Amino acid sequence: MKIKSMELFKVPPRWLFLKITTDDGIVGWGEPVVEGKADTVRTAVEEMSEYLIGKDPGNIEDLWQVLYRGGFYRGGPILSSAISGIEQALWDIKGKKLGVPVYDLLGGPVRDKMRVYAWIGGDKPSDVAEAAKEKIAQGYTAIKMNGTSEMEWIDSPAKIEEAVERLAAVRAAIGNSNGIGVDLHGRVHKTMAKVLIKEMEPFKPMFIEEPVLAENYEVIHEITKGSSVPIATGERMYTRWDFKRLLTHGGVDIIQPDLSHAGGIWEVRKIAAMAEAFDVAVAPHCPLGPIALASSLQLDFCTPNAFIQEQSLGIHYNQGSDLLDYLVDPGVFDYEGGFVKRLTKPGLGIEIDEAKVREMAAIGHQWRNPVWRNEDGVVTEW
Repeated sequence: MKIKSMELFKVPPRWLFLKITTDDGIVGWGEPVVEGKADTVRTAVEEMSEYLIGKDPGNIEDLWQVLYRGGFYRGGPILSSAISGIEQALWDIKGKKLGVPVYDLLGGPVRDKMRVYAWIGGDKPSDVAEAAKEKIAQGYTAIKMNGTSEMEWIDSPAKIEEAVERLAAVRAAIGNSNGIGVDLHGRVHKTMAKVLIKEMEPFKPMFIEEPVLAENYEVIHEITKGSSVPIATGERMYTRWDFKRLLTHGGVDIIQPDLSHAGGIWEVRKIAAMAEAFDVAVAPHCPLGPIALASSLQLDFCTPNAFIQEQSLGIHYNQGSDLLDYLVDPGVFDYEGGFVKRLTKPGLGIEIDEAKVREMAAIGHQWRNPVWRNEDGVVTEW
């Protein structure tokens, strides 16, 4: 079996899909994308395809090693995301060839269902209490929201109070039995993060995500030591080498590798095993499309320290198209009681509606994240 062709589709709302076809007609799908840089990742995948065409798709480890190490420059969001989507498609092919789900090839299942959470509130959170109640009424047992909008290096007590009041309102609306993830999105600098997290502690967040930018390893360690709230990070880290630095610093409670950015399914399984050795939980980042979610769930079902899964259904980014629109059978992602049942079909466990993909690729997208500035005009984190 050889790789015959590779085709890319840029589809709304902000995704890039990859179709790999073998010479015996097996098709694998992957999702190689950096949000806002889809065309850049497309070019990286096309460059990598020059090596891949004609190769055996079953040699996933060797192909990964060549793509990662063979180009001299390695890592980072673009190259790692290109490899991630390719790797997902290769696992999809291998699973379909052998007639088993990917998790069966990675040690077999450790759970029957996986807990998921839903987003509320948008980029600049508002009306979060009512939105949280709606999600809980739909059957979710956990939600996540942005904790704050733009923040100065040293900001006002009023900004802190606003953020804490929003969290307090959500906790009051949904009670203590349901989880609340608070995403600070790397928007908050060290000094204000320590103040904000301390004020949020009484409302018992499930975790606080990206309290500072991921590259500030030493700050994350300092914050974790001083907080009773679990601290999560990792969506902007790539391959086991980034996570090695984080884990050996001892500065995190939950890692959040993204299977479309961090190197793919097998690479994130390696990262999760490293985290398990440090007694750290895993909650894969996934505000993306159905292929990325299916890949994440394949990891979750064979990973004991995975405890909850992000998914993008109804997320504020999904304008003009949503998670289930590209699936032949959207029922594979039915959420019951806040969980999704274990996927059982071969490969990634989903069937992509290729006609819909081609229809929407003709529309495409030019998604870009906004550029935020503080009141004085200085660029700040989005």
